[in-house]
Amino acid sequence: MTAHVPDLWNDADCASFSEPELLRYRSNLLGSDLRITNFGGGNTSAKLMAADPLTGDDTEVLWVKGSGGDLGSMALDGFATLYMSQLQSLKGLYRGIDHEDEMVGYLPHCTFDLNPRPASIDTPLHGYLPYAHVDHMHPDAVIAIATADDGERLTEEIFGGEVGWLPWQRPGFDLGLRLEEKARAEPELKGIILGGHGVINWGSSSKECYQTSLHIINVAAEHLAQRERKASVFFGGPRVDALSPADRRAFAAELLPSLRGKLSREERKVGHFDDRDEVLRFVNSQRAAELAAIGTSCPDHFLRTKIRPLFVDRASGGEGVEEVLDGLDAALEAYAADYAAYYERCKDPGSPPMRDPYPVVVLVPGVGMLTFAKNKTIARQAAEFYVNAIEVMRGSTLLTDYSGLSETEAFRIEYWALEEAKLRRMPPEKSLSRRVALVTGAAGAIGKATAARLLMEKCCVVLTDIDEVNLTATEQELAAEFGADQVRSVALDVTDERSVDAACSDAVVEFGGLDIVVCSAGLASSAAVEDTSLELWQRNMDVLATGYFLVARAAFRLMKKQATGGSLIFITSKNAMAASPQASAYCTAKAAELHLARCLALEGADHGIRVNSVNPDAVLRGSKIWDSEWRKARAEAYDIGTDELEEHYRKRSLLGESVFPEDIAEAVYFFAGDRSAKSTGNVLNVDAGHPGAFPR
Repeated sequence: MTAHVPDLWNDADCASFSEPELLRYRSNLLGSDLRITNFGGGNTSAKLMAADPLTGDDTEVLWVKGSGGDLGSMALDGFATLYMSQLQSLKGLYRGIDHEDEMVGYLPHCTFDLNPRPASIDTPLHGYLPYAHVDHMHPDAVIAIATADDGERLTEEIFGGEVGWLPWQRPGFDLGLRLEEKARAEPELKGIILGGHGVINWGSSSKECYQTSLHIINVAAEHLAQRERKASVFFGGPRVDALSPADRRAFAAELLPSLRGKLSREERKVGHFDDRDEVLRFVNSQRAAELAAIGTSCPDHFLRTKIRPLFVDRASGGEGVEEVLDGLDAALEAYAADYAAYYERCKDPGSPPMRDPYPVVVLVPGVGMLTFAKNKTIARQAAEFYVNAIEVMRGSTLLTDYSGLSETEAFRIEYWALEEAKLRRMPPEKSLSRRVALVTGAAGAIGKATAARLLMEKCCVVLTDIDEVNLTATEQELAAEFGADQVRSVALDVTDERSVDAACSDAVVEFGGLDIVVCSAGLASSAAVEDTSLELWQRNMDVLATGYFLVARAAFRLMKKQATGGSLIFITSKNAMAASPQASAYCTAKAAELHLARCLALEGADHGIRVNSVNPDAVLRGSKIWDSEWRKARAEAYDIGTDELEEHYRKRSLLGESVFPEDIAEAVYFFAGDRSAKSTGNVLNVDAGHPGAFPR
């Protein structure tokens, strides 16, 4: 049999590991392969002996993945630990399936050694199986069987009695008891497929349990592969052709701002675009609309994707963005109305309030899949989960046909009081969460500090600069600190109209739209007016005036499509307000920037687009501009040495302070967020005090 998922267990790597460390090793191996389970999905456990901290006696302890952990990356502190004797005693408190949720409240009373990691609702599934090591995974190949029509018969046919079957039941205390009952009644079983859900299996050691997990997955995958080799088409065959990669990206760039704006009516969202082959094969197929409407089945899938996506029909494949946009409002309102009706049909007196009724997943034939969530990571993960759902549907339709959960059962998962409680325990969002920013000149000192300040507040940031080497280094540094999902970079020449439009388009495809634009690209020059060449004059105007205009114009176009407002911040200069000797080109261009910002504040107000300026002075630390000839020229203008320049600027300020990039970044942050929601056309000097530059 072909090993679709290879055995990566290495005895040498784990020869010195303790039993808990072997559990962690096994968990990391399983969780790092998306064919086995998604990020945050699945559970592993081990029943191990340990000294009771109260008595010193050996006692059996359940180590089980704690609530909210990720198998692929978790360490030992990601496991909850519970006394097995206490878990067993909970059976005497159980009042029946109508009261099973209350059993979760008893789990903390079973905690071993004051472990602060909370136990998950899947704990009884592991605790009550009479085996030392247990894995519960969500592999696509197995869920295809679990969601297929006649899944119980297929389980017997494919596994020949070594794997059992239990029909769908919501995870919890009662399912743990049913698993125990079946495992004890059928000791020959190596695992059990849970209808509509996944698989749970066991072993006498961590290695054996891991290899049993792989065996079950590979048997299922090979059976599907044999069916696939005989199949001529998938999902009923193609209905529309995929656009070319460039055209798909261009289509998404045109569609996303309007779509994101409409989906953000109740709460702002960040987007993700996915046009991988698996997605295109599904969305372009004859059965895509029908299967999508059935909804996802595995709880791990639809908790991230909602019960079903919005399918944007492009019947002939020739409909362009305008045609799609023309029907978008009606499609979204129909989806929201359908979701509200689903909520009303299924709710009970104790149900949490209805959440945002708009879709998480939007499928566009010929183009791909668009997903939306409160941040980029969750939007990306939603796409990954829906790809899993697609592969499950593909497998099920190869076997017999796909069957989703009933909407009542789906609702019981989606609006489960325990899931609602988990959501309410989430920490509050940062102030710029759900927003997307583009920063020009991001490889420079001010641009980089600004990007870092926005990233600290969980803003998604697109870094742009003409210096590609330093831009790449900046992206790598910020991604390492704040997470790769939040940061992108695009080479940009602000003087080139096509480059500006392409960079904004890339930002939209990466994150769904644009909320904040910081114009920080800059240069500096110094020359007496009689020595200022036309080329030098024009270069200042091109970068500092025309460049700011081109970026702002592109941003205005996108923000108007989004219709959710926006904030533009120009990094101007003290020189925009107060002239300096031998810098006429620079000072004039900076003054043009400042007045452009005021003009744009007038034009943007009716659309909720605010435009403000930050005026720095003498930001020397880390500056590429000040490391150029500009430092020497300014020192000569003041008849001092280059090493005296920073002290000269500090002393001439009213406050006697030096100005640093982080000071400018803090001012930008103020204008970027809601604390300045009633400010536009304003100027904020960050120059330590310079009377000649006071705004008036």
